[in-house]
Amino acid sequence: MNAKAQPEARRIGYARPVTSVGRQTQPYGSIAPFAIGLSDTICAMSVRNLNQLLADTMTMRDLYKKHHWQVSGPSFHSLHLLFDDHHREQEALVDRLAERVQMLGGVSIAMSHDVAEATRIPRAPRGREEVSAQLSRLLRAHEIVLTEARTFARQAADTGDDGTNDLLVSDVIRTNEKQVWFVAEHLVDPTAMRADPAPDGDRNPLA
Repeated sequence: MNAKAQPEARRIGYARPVTSVGRQTQPYGSIAPFAIGLSDTICAMSVRNLNQLLADTMTMRDLYKKHHWQVSGPSFHSLHLLFDDHHREQEALVDRLAERVQMLGGVSIAMSHDVAEATRIPRAPRGREEVSAQLSRLLRAHEIVLTEARTFARQAADTGDDGTNDLLVSDVIRTNEKQVWFVAEHLVDPTAMRADPAPDGDRNPLA
């Protein structure tokens, strides 16, 4: 009687392919023609602007998380919490911007290496910085985002892309302006907050 055939042993170093790389269903930079009452040209312009803002917002989000982890000094607790709050708000903006790109028929930027190539925000060092440098770096990043958001909002309004204009004005600009306020207040010199000593003639004799 013939022995039952045994399965061939897998060669050492043999890797069984479990996935294959498929073709892209939509190339980055192209527009899928959705029936939303805007021309492909208008959608393409808004998508390009939104992806730039998305790359910078993703960088801003990560910058806040970096500083959340690395902040130190007497203001550690308050800034640790503030940076995390701002990180969450930036994360929400990332989702809204990416979703708007998709609504317009575009492809949103997504991967960190693509974001690093596209962002206009200067790269931060890997190491820890002192608090004043962290705050200044954040304020510069906010200024970049706000400047381009205002420009992109005006362009969206001029072309009739009201949805993009509303997102930029109501969400991106207002959120970043509020965060600038909160961050900038930590740079105020505490001694400047004290009242000047009263002239000798105005001193309280009971003091």
